[in-house]
Amino acid sequence: MMHNDKNTLSDVYVKDAMRRHINSLSQKTSIDFSINTLIKYKVNGILALDESGNPSGVVSKTDIIGAYYAGLPIESPLDYIMTNPPLVCSMDAPLEGALEQMREHSVYRLYVANSDGIVIGSLAYPDIVGLLYQSCYDCDYSHYRKRNSDGLDTVKRLLVKDVVAGELKTVSPEATLFSVIELLSTYRLGAILVAEQKNVPVGVISKTDLILAYKHGVDQELPATTIMKAPVQTCRTDDLLENAVRKMIFSDIHRLFVRGGENNDIEGVFTLTDAARCRSGSCHACMSSRITIED
Repeated sequence: MMHNDKNTLSDVYVKDAMRRHINSLSQKTSIDFSINTLIKYKVNGILALDESGNPSGVVSKTDIIGAYYAGLPIESPLDYIMTNPPLVCSMDAPLEGALEQMREHSVYRLYVANSDGIVIGSLAYPDIVGLLYQSCYDCDYSHYRKRNSDGLDTVKRLLVKDVVAGELKTVSPEATLFSVIELLSTYRLGAILVAEQKNVPVGVISKTDLILAYKHGVDQELPATTIMKAPVQTCRTDDLLENAVRKMIFSDIHRLFVRGGENNDIEGVFTLTDAARCRSGSCHACMSSRITIED
């Protein structure tokens, strides 16, 4: 069996996509203060440091929501809820390998170390998507370039429906925040659609909304409508993948709910994680890595 490994991420390394900034706090910092940091820098995790300033764990929005669910006082220190140790990769590692490491461990980010083993940055799914999008935009086969030329577009392009994974989960407007947290935790979701019957969208509740509810002492028995955001950002199943990714990047959002069918119902959700795991950009021009030749 032989694999042709040429794709958008071939010959690309972690250092090409990583973010050279680390959001870190002492592991004795309060959960309350850490929420301020997450919101200010629009990140999903914080590197916790021990008394010597060395990485000792990671605190994610999921960990903070778990504390909210458990009724932990918001003044509690991060070492009560942090996950340790942090997962680290080398800045010189192939990006393909880092992406596989993230998938294998079901994590949203890796921390990046230099040749001396010192953590100097981080790598998350949005960073990979940004690199993929730039690569597609610059490519000779780019939909943008074809659209602005007189030539016919003969490239088979990926659609949103080609990469959307998983079953759509919803909650009713009357559902309690307590039940929302349970669903997010059970299915490892970043957000959930608040919908009436037949998936008519009312709003969205994200992890960010929940950690802010925790910070402001919102009772978990209140209904989902208390903290949900509206309107719901959507795309269609037959939209070009490139256009959906562009919408997320330039709107600074992590997901689009996907409409399809004759009734334009919400059928799924497309996330930056889905886009990153696609690996091969937005068309079939660089998808030869998916071709397997039997010996």
